[in-house]
Amino acid sequence: MASSREAIADAAFRLFNTTGYDATSADDIAAAAGVSRSTFFRWYGSKEAVIFPDHESLLAAIGKRLTSSSAESAIAAVSDAVRLVLFHYVSEGERARERYRLTSTVPALRERELASTARYQQLFRRFISAWGDRSESSELRAELMAASVVAAHNRVLRRWLRRECTDPQLEIDAALATVHHLFEDRSGSAPAAILIVQEGLSLQAVENTVRKALRDQLQPGGPSDSTKV
Repeated sequence: MASSREAIADAAFRLFNTTGYDATSADDIAAAAGVSRSTFFRWYGSKEAVIFPDHESLLAAIGKRLTSSSAESAIAAVSDAVRLVLFHYVSEGERARERYRLTSTVPALRERELASTARYQQLFRRFISAWGDRSESSELRAELMAASVVAAHNRVLRRWLRRECTDPQLEIDAALATVHHLFEDRSGSAPAAILIVQEGLSLQAVENTVRKALRDQLQPGGPSDSTKV
């Protein structure tokens, strides 16, 4: 039975590419796949569903990964979940690129894709929020963190789909590292330096002093939290 599902998908994408999405009907797909109309609808509820068949299983896998997280590992768990989604698409190879071409040109499919992306982001936000204290700042942090990991995923995926990215593993790791840096706890970090600039000092002199202050700050026994020029 699995071969019937694959045959339907192959026939659908072939017709979408040659005849056009709007001009292709479910009956056309069933005939091209050599299956009955009822078999088509047993596997897919609509021709649109042929293009987006795996979101529910992906959401289930993501939920399983997120439920194993803790307050300390929430961002790491969400990052792992993002990788699950990205490499699902990468594993599809050209089929993912065929889908991208369709969703880029058919407004109804683009809207469906945006709705699916919103579901992932809502799932991430809900789990991150569960580890917060429900304050307004905590809820805002959860919203921003969820949006950031989705944006990181979407950027790398689009680059791979357009053949601009040859190493999606490297790029998603770098993108997520940036997200981690944005949201990492800096409560134990060193206090910010205060720079007092003498009136009339040239910009070059200010730049040189700032560079020296930064170098000194990185060395043991560096200056205190204020620097005067």
